[in-house]
Amino acid sequence: MQKSECHGVVQLRNRKAGSCDQRTSSSMQIKHRTTVQQSNSSSSTSSPETARKVHPRPSDKLNPKTINPVASDKRHMVIMMKNGNDTCNSSFLQAFQNKFGEQSRAPSAFAAIYSKGGIPCRLVHGSVKHRLQWECPPENLPFDPLLITLAEGLRETKHPYTFVSKEGFRELLLVQGALEKAVPLLPRLIPVLKAALVHMDDEVFARGLNALVQLSIVVGPSLNDHLKHLLTSLSKRLRDKKFKEPITSALQKLEQHGGNILFLYSRERE
Repeated sequence: MQKSECHGVVQLRNRKAGSCDQRTSSSMQIKHRTTVQQSNSSSSTSSPETARKVHPRPSDKLNPKTINPVASDKRHMVIMMKNGNDTCNSSFLQAFQNKFGEQSRAPSAFAAIYSKGGIPCRLVHGSVKHRLQWECPPENLPFDPLLITLAEGLRETKHPYTFVSKEGFRELLLVQGALEKAVPLLPRLIPVLKAALVHMDDEVFARGLNALVQLSIVVGPSLNDHLKHLLTSLSKRLRDKKFKEPITSALQKLEQHGGNILFLYSRERE
């Protein structure tokens, strides 16, 4: 009887000890979960990105942060270079140079001269069209080197240099005594016009073609000895349908003002 009682007491103690162990292990699991949750919440709240997302400041909407496209593209290029993708590297490098190459490129000779006041005229913006304002009457200006400088500006592709060079060249040839001033400059002027006629930009070519016609109106047959240097460039552009009509019209005007176009073309084909 005593043995059975003792045995029952032992079993009761074992049950109590087991339940205590279970409660202890469960409480430890709960504490561990609570600690993990607290650490996660503290790390998430401590992150500045999360804090900004959860609690955006009013100033963020009023003053959005700007992004430097040059810096981001440079970082992108570095990442691509590290990955070793040659095809992507070459294409991205070309796009990068096209996009930001002009920012670091030195200004052209005409742009530098114009910015320093070397061209004695300025662009006046009008409501309908622009015009040039000369510092002194154009007829009082020397053609050397002003006319050649304006011809070099025909290759410009940015405003206001495109308008200043085109209009300045035209107005300078309209002054009294332009024939005597322009003829001595033809050996230096023709190579500059040829550079515009062989330019890849269509607008540059059109400005060069118009300038050639304007020059032929002034100097007449004096241009014959120099036209042979320009016919090759015109013949190549003549194959393009969009330039066929303006080039044909320009050649007719050159011949009208004394240019022996048919004779020069026959010699060019020989």
